[in-house]
Amino acid sequence: MSLTETIRTHVVDNRSEMVTDLLFALAWVTAVSILFDVVDGPQWAYYLCLAAGVLAHYGFFTSVDAARAHD
Repeated sequence: MSLTETIRTHVVDNRSEMVTDLLFALAWVTAVSILFDVVDGPQWAYYLCLAAGVLAHYGFFTSVDAARAHD
């Protein structure tokens, strides 16, 4: 199987998760950007908040998976 076919198969198999991840990232970056436009915080804090989105992503989707498993 070629690399292109492997990537295509991966994208087809994980399409909904990839779209959800993209939407979460866009919402997080938009929220942080709006917040820092309003408060005019330091640049290092802006980048720290953007990086915290990685932790927020895993925390949010881990809790969603746990809630689904609980039902």
